[in-house]
Amino acid sequence: MCTEHNPRGKAVAMAHRSLHEVLAAMAADADVVDEVVRAARTESPEVASLPVDENRRHVAIVLAAGLASFDRPGGTGEQDYAAAAVLGADRAAQGVPLAALLRGVQAGRSRAVEIAVERGKAAGVPDDVMLAALVDFDRNTRALERQVIAGYHEAELELSRTVHDSRARVLRRLLGGDTAAPSAEEVANVGLNPGGRYHCLLSDVGDPYQARVVERRLGATGGVFGLVDGRLTGLAPRLPTPSALGDDVLMVVSPAVPLAEVRGMHALCVMALPTAARSRGLHAVADLAVETALAAQPGLAALLADTLLSALTPGDDFHEQLVSTALAYLDHGRRLDQTAAALHVHANTVRYRLARLGEITGASLDPPDDDGGTHVRHTVGWWWALRTWRSG
Repeated sequence: MCTEHNPRGKAVAMAHRSLHEVLAAMAADADVVDEVVRAARTESPEVASLPVDENRRHVAIVLAAGLASFDRPGGTGEQDYAAAAVLGADRAAQGVPLAALLRGVQAGRSRAVEIAVERGKAAGVPDDVMLAALVDFDRNTRALERQVIAGYHEAELELSRTVHDSRARVLRRLLGGDTAAPSAEEVANVGLNPGGRYHCLLSDVGDPYQARVVERRLGATGGVFGLVDGRLTGLAPRLPTPSALGDDVLMVVSPAVPLAEVRGMHALCVMALPTAARSRGLHAVADLAVETALAAQPGLAALLADTLLSALTPGDDFHEQLVSTALAYLDHGRRLDQTAAALHVHANTVRYRLARLGEITGASLDPPDDDGGTHVRHTVGWWWALRTWRSG
């Protein structure tokens, strides 16, 4: 039945037109816009820190969503979604936290609904028509809210990438061996103090996704991180705690030095990283100095191992047991009791294995009387030879 022969339908249509006029008048009323803006700014101080014109632009988008359900059969259109996404992106660029943005959005929407109800009633719009219209309005504005959030997140990600990439480029120039060092202004722009002292941190993490995960854990260090030569690297005024780093990451760290010296420290950390690879966690580069220096001389290491241990057979379980026992003995300062406890065997077992090693190799693990460093050279020589034989 057509509307003109249906009094009820005609009344509903007239009520809809009345409400449409109310909403259109609201959108065009500067006082209404100011009232909604005031509600948003009152609820969210972060939104209030923006220029008022920015808030008005936001309110205009929200009110347009209310009119969309009347002007277009399909409700909110692509142009409204695009405007909402841009709005969210702008707020991300302006540094407004998302939670604060949504508080402002919701406060403004609630105030707009209150005004619409007041004016609708004053215009004689029936409650059922008002309810149906407000349901549409709420649906459309919530859809716009989702677009605001999507635009915010997309811009936030892009900004994060841009800022992160900028930091990584400066970090590479600070640490790279063949690039010019950045200026003090460039250093300051990425959050580093040109006059500060920083630890160099070098991890074994190369996967970009895992690098971002680990980087978030290291936030409390106050550092700048990025992939340098394919590994997560950073400069930080504070070292991470083992719990913050996690037990799945290997990291070599240097002492804190001025920025002019971090390039050299990074080179030392790179040299020490393979030496530290036997265990996860934090490793001070100074603690790895001896092993790193020895590892840099593989030819001498092989010569020493062949000289002292040529009688041992690689792959022989008993010979490997003798070597492990000898290393534990040296690592525990030639203390039989501590070596036995570390290996979970009796002290006599340690004695027997050391004696058998001496018989097979024809050389003693115990040093001669120290005469100007012989003791130290003897210990280091055996330790280096044993480690080289075992890793070979």
